[in-house]
Amino acid sequence: MSQPTTGHARVCSHCDGFPAVRVTLGGRDHAGRLRTITVHCPVCHGTGTRAAHRSFTRHAQVAA
Repeated sequence: MSQPTTGHARVCSHCDGFPAVRVTLGGRDHAGRLRTITVHCPVCHGTGTRAAHRSFTRHAQVAA
């Protein structure tokens, strides 16, 4: 029997699916490692996906 398919996750258009990146601050710490910080996408908040687009159109009611 075939399995039901689930919808594909919508990729965030702002971060293109890469929601968290490490950015170097320049320079090294005392152990010789690069100093970095983690930055999350401000649009998807680090999930990499976006909500489904909803259309808010109103349909005119036909008077009978």
